[in-house]
Amino acid sequence: MCGIVGIYSSSAVNQSLYDALTVLQHRGQDAAGIVTFEDGQMFLRKANGLVKDVFHTRHMRRLQGNIGVGHVRYPTAGCSSSAEAQPLYVNSPYGIVLAHNGNLTNKNELKKELWETDKRHINTSSDSEILLNIFAHELQQRQVGDITEEIVFDSIEKVYERCKGAYAAVALIAGYGMVCFRDAYGIRPAVFGKKEVNGVFEYMVASESVALDALGFTIVRDVKPGEAILINNKGELHTRQCVTREEPAPCIFEHVYLARPDSIMDDISVYRSRLRMGERLADKITREWKDHDIEVVIPIPDTSTTSAMQLANKLNIKMRHGFVKNRYIGRTFIMPGQEVRKKSVRQKLNAIGLEFKGKNVLLVDDSIVRGTTSQQIVEMARDAGANKVYFASAAPAVRFPNVYGIDMPSATELIAHGRTEDEVGELIGADKLIFQDLQDLIETCQEGNPKISRFDTSVFNGEYVTGNIDADYLKRLDDERNDSAKRDESRVEVVDDSEDDLDDNDSSIELHNVGGS
Repeated sequence: MCGIVGIYSSSAVNQSLYDALTVLQHRGQDAAGIVTFEDGQMFLRKANGLVKDVFHTRHMRRLQGNIGVGHVRYPTAGCSSSAEAQPLYVNSPYGIVLAHNGNLTNKNELKKELWETDKRHINTSSDSEILLNIFAHELQQRQVGDITEEIVFDSIEKVYERCKGAYAAVALIAGYGMVCFRDAYGIRPAVFGKKEVNGVFEYMVASESVALDALGFTIVRDVKPGEAILINNKGELHTRQCVTREEPAPCIFEHVYLARPDSIMDDISVYRSRLRMGERLADKITREWKDHDIEVVIPIPDTSTTSAMQLANKLNIKMRHGFVKNRYIGRTFIMPGQEVRKKSVRQKLNAIGLEFKGKNVLLVDDSIVRGTTSQQIVEMARDAGANKVYFASAAPAVRFPNVYGIDMPSATELIAHGRTEDEVGELIGADKLIFQDLQDLIETCQEGNPKISRFDTSVFNGEYVTGNIDADYLKRLDDERNDSAKRDESRVEVVDDSEDDLDDNDSSIELHNVGGS
C-alpha cells in the first residue's frame, strides 16, 4: 500500500504535490518523495519519514516546475532503507522518474530478464525499480527520432505483457510529459481529474479521489484497468486502452481498511460501503445471535467507526466512543516489525473507563489481521471494567497472504490462518467473535457499482485473480520475507548528516537532489 500523485499545471506544482501527499499520508508513513521538472532538469527530494518531516522550506523552494510526481511509501520487512523511497529514476532514455503502488508477482523472472537480456542493472529490492526499468527499456527499443504518444503507449502495452501482478504507476518523461497506467485487473486504485485555470486545463492523477478534492480538481473518472493516460508538455491529454480484461477485480480491502472514507473508488463511495458493512454485520448478529446481551457498541478508531455506527443504529443499541486515539502514532498494521506493533497499541489508544465499567460491550474493528492489536484492545476493555467483551470484524477472517502490495504476505503471521472463528476469538480473549460473511462484504461494494462483478478477495478466500500464484510462490515469498526481516534486524545503520552542509548547487549523480536531512 502506497500513495501516488502526479500533477500537470500552468504554475508551480511543488505546494500542490506536498498538499496531496499529506492527504494520502494514511497510505504510507515510512517515506515520502517528490520530483518536479523544469527547463530540462529534474529536481528531487525524498527521504524516510512523514511528509511534514521530509519537506522543509528549503526543499520546497528548489522543487521547481509546473509538472511533477509524488509518492508516500509504507514499510515492508527488510525494506526500510531510504534507498527504497520513491520516486525512482533512470537516465536512459530521456530521463524517467516513476512512483508506483502495488507489487509485481513475477519480479524475480523480470529481474533476471533485465540483467541477461535487457542489460539493465537493478540496484534495490524494490519491484518499483523493476517496473521503471521495464518501461524504460521498452521505450528505448522504440526510440526513433522524437518521442510521440504512440511510442509511449506502445511501450506501455509491452509493460502489460511482461509485468504481472498489481500496479498503479505515474511517471515523468523528461521534456515530454506525464503518464499514468493501472494494472489490467484494476487491483490497485488510480483516479484522474482536471480543472480550468485562466482558460487552461490542468490535470491530476492520484491513488484516491480525496486528493483531487483537496486541491480543487474535478474528478473525471477512475483510470480504467489496463488503461494508460498521457499528458504531454503542451497540456494535451491522450488515452489508450492498452489491454482489456472481461472481468476487472479491484481490491476489496481498500474499502475495508486502506482508503479514506471520503474517497470514491471505481464509482463506489468508501463511506457508503462501510455503512453497508455495518448493516450486514448487524443482520448477521440478529440472525445468528438473537438472544445477545450487548449493551453498548464501541468502535476501534478510526476506520471501523462508520461500520460501528450503522451496526449500532440497526441493532438499536447505543454507540459510544470508548477509546481515545493518539493522532501522533502511526497505523500499527503498517509498522515494520511485530515488537513495534505490540509496543505501540497502548500508546495509540486509551480507554475511557466509564464507557466500559460493568457493561457488556461489543468492540467493532474493520478487520483482524495479525491479532496482536485485537488481543491488547480486548485486554484494555477488561482492564477498564467491562463485564463481557465481544468482538466484531466488519471484514471476514483474513486467512491468506496478500501478494498485491499490502504488507501481510506471510500466512504464519495471520491469526485466522488455519483456525476457526471460535479459536481466533479465544486467542484474542473475546467472549464471542463475529466475522462478516464474504458474500455480504462483496455485496456491500457491488451495491455501490453493480457493473463490478468481481473483486480481489484473495486475503479472505485464497483466490488470486492474476492466476499465477501457487503454493511454491507463496512459500518462496514467505522465505524471502523472513530472510529480509532477519537482515533488517541485524543491520546497523550509520547515519551520515554531512549532507546538511551541501550548498544549493550540489547535485546527485542522477539528478538534482534538493537537499539533505
